[in-house]
Amino acid sequence: MGYVAVRGGGRAIEESLALFELERVEAASSPTISAVASCFPDAIDQVMGESSLYAPELAALAFKQARGSIEEAVFLLRAFRSTLERTSETCVVDMQDMDVDRRISAAFKDVPGGQILGATRDYSHRLLDFSLADESDDDIGQAAVRLRAHFDAVARDGSSSGRLPKVLDYLREEGLIASCDDDDTPPADVTMGSLEFPCARSARLQTLARGMTQAVEALGYAAIRGYGPAHPTVGELRGGTVDLYVDDSGAQGESDPFDAYCLGAIRVCEVESVFEMETETDASQDSALSFGIGYGLVMGRAETKAIAMSVRYPTQDEEFVLYHVDGVEAQGFISHLKLPHYVTFQSKLDAVRTAAERQGNAAVV
Repeated sequence: MGYVAVRGGGRAIEESLALFELERVEAASSPTISAVASCFPDAIDQVMGESSLYAPELAALAFKQARGSIEEAVFLLRAFRSTLERTSETCVVDMQDMDVDRRISAAFKDVPGGQILGATRDYSHRLLDFSLADESDDDIGQAAVRLRAHFDAVARDGSSSGRLPKVLDYLREEGLIASCDDDDTPPADVTMGSLEFPCARSARLQTLARGMTQAVEALGYAAIRGYGPAHPTVGELRGGTVDLYVDDSGAQGESDPFDAYCLGAIRVCEVESVFEMETETDASQDSALSFGIGYGLVMGRAETKAIAMSVRYPTQDEEFVLYHVDGVEAQGFISHLKLPHYVTFQSKLDAVRTAAERQGNAAVV
């Protein structure tokens, strides 16, 4: 349950909100929701991911209302999400069916289907592009036409993506990846109840996926840098769209796609990281080397977050991590320090003054 500001001094609060609105409307112009969504796709992806709601237009609206504050936009969208009725659940999504437009592997140079860089800034120089300061709508339109013609020609040459095999299936077929028991337990929903430890895998992944992006990345970084058991290798990072289906029969989970309705497609990013680990053999109980898999899946293009999710055992304390990566909880708790604490501080002040007086009297004696 996030902290919410307690109303007090109603007139002052109303005036404060009016002043905040004045600062917003004094801008020269107001961007449309579509302009916000197209200009800040990464920010919109982050808002949707941390809100657990795939709704680009609503995320853009929240981002505009929050004046660019990610944490405030997430707070707004989560509040809206809590009002929505839950009518059904989607069928299980097989990530083999992803329509891939970006796919890389840091473990292998040559992979089935090839490395697909897709749209990324990973290999660019981080230099300010001052030409954007004077960019006009005509400039954008002309550039779009030119680049679209270029990539249409590339597609005609036979370069395409689409559905691709999983890179790590190569290691699975060799028996080099530690086996894991199939778990058919229905996935947990951390938005409908409290976390219980030890967490189910579904609860852990969901909490990290909706956690504050920078917090998840920071903890993943800390785990790799020296507080975790191993340095992972990204076996495969793939980004693209997956179709979502709802079973017409009303059954939950897996179903025959011919008996299901397609709701549409959403963009996701999936990461499988490889860790070297020791396992016990059945025959001798001796340790043997194999590979373990770390997994991350997020909405949108938050690749670094998905990689950080795949880091196994971040900081070695599941409870610490999962309780403290939620952005709305963190914002609310830290922000509540701005609210009046007159009574509690007066108590602390009296205690310190009394202690100081006692120390002064003892020094005199």
